[in-house]
Amino acid sequence: MTENNPIRLFVTHLFEPDESYFRVFEYLESQPNFFYTNLATPEKPPRSKEKEAIREDLRRQITDAEVVILLSSLYQRDPVLVEYQALYAQSCEKPLIVMEPFGVTEPVPAKLREMADEVVPWNGREMGDAIRRQARHEDTTRWDVVEFKLD
Repeated sequence: MTENNPIRLFVTHLFEPDESYFRVFEYLESQPNFFYTNLATPEKPPRSKEKEAIREDLRRQITDAEVVILLSSLYQRDPVLVEYQALYAQSCEKPLIVMEPFGVTEPVPAKLREMADEVVPWNGREMGDAIRRQARHEDTTRWDVVEFKLD
């Protein structure tokens, strides 16, 4: 992954503003040397509100993605549309990273957990590493350094 070859990602949405959607990009922007292109366009809903027009627009957005990030917090608001996005991603053999709900202790719904290639907490480093692993099969092999003094 380089600036000239960013990871193409799609973040699930319901065609309306959502804090979790924007939070994903805040976390990713804080990661050094992490380059991505967002293929999702929640700010541009289809003209027709018919179910098939919405699904066609989502398929268009997901098709070129290398990885799909599913926001489990959206599942409560519209389980049918969130499941559709996950199932379409799977049918296109796109890796699916499910984000745990932000700021609450409730678990990821079992159905989403089963579909996930990886379930990730809200941690920028873990998100970036999961995206690299799933999209490009890159292993970050990072090590945490713990310093302590011996007396």
